[in-house]
Amino acid sequence: MESNVFDTALIFEGGGMRDSYTAAVVNVLLENQIYFDNVYGVSAGSSHSCNYISRDRWRTKESFVGFVKDKDFGGWDTFLEHKGFFSAHYIYEESGKPGGNLPFDFVSFAENPAKITISSFRRDTGETVYWTKKQMGSLDALMSRVRASSSLPIFMPPPQIEGFACYDGGLGEGAGLLLPKAERDGFEKFFIVRTRPKEYRKKEGDNPMALLFPRRPYLRKALNTRAQRYNAMCEHMEELEAQGKAYIFYSKNITATSATTEEAVLEENYKAGYEQAQEELPKWREFLGL
Repeated sequence: MESNVFDTALIFEGGGMRDSYTAAVVNVLLENQIYFDNVYGVSAGSSHSCNYISRDRWRTKESFVGFVKDKDFGGWDTFLEHKGFFSAHYIYEESGKPGGNLPFDFVSFAENPAKITISSFRRDTGETVYWTKKQMGSLDALMSRVRASSSLPIFMPPPQIEGFACYDGGLGEGAGLLLPKAERDGFEKFFIVRTRPKEYRKKEGDNPMALLFPRRPYLRKALNTRAQRYNAMCEHMEELEAQGKAYIFYSKNITATSATTEEAVLEENYKAGYEQAQEELPKWREFLGL
């Protein structure tokens, strides 16, 4: 386990099942032995980050494609049982155990010297909480934090981490991309994997979902300002790209949505991402000096 890219931060955007497209990017990186020493991810991008650090190509794809066949994956039944549209406790805290349907190779994750940072949103204060390997010293600690980074309001119940409820990290700083954190950590070059095309911007204005949380002022504010913050982050990334400081993988041919659960659609989405990644691979090598 050795890294070979040290001066560039690898950043994964979230996006629920849209990440079936960028799972292919993870696997093309691994297949070509492109090993970043610093990885950042939020929401579904936190799953990519952990699978990348453990160098598990099977799990990288299975997490966003084949896993939907699992009868306990989720749906309206689990939503009505207050387990979430995506059955979060099962997905993140049960299936990844040895013998589970999606076992996680924690030994390889721990042995890899590469560093990882994921984030979540603290419901009671609005604080963005960052976690590294220091806070993920066991499989249970890792999986509970990946779950926290990925728990969408309404669609998933927020888990309790160290005594406080956490929601999807996309509500916090960076609005779904940990670029600000990577910049504070001292990086000046970035390889950013997005689950949206370049021209995508969110519609700004109040989020109707915020009305469902009258007693959660920080959550309401995060929901109502997320589109504006996300769009500003897009502009900042493109400025870095124009300066030659960022390589941005844009998901050009993505067909899945964040809530897609049809395996055939997710498989085709993965294949499209794989084809685009293979096409761009020479440009990756050039940007990274490999």
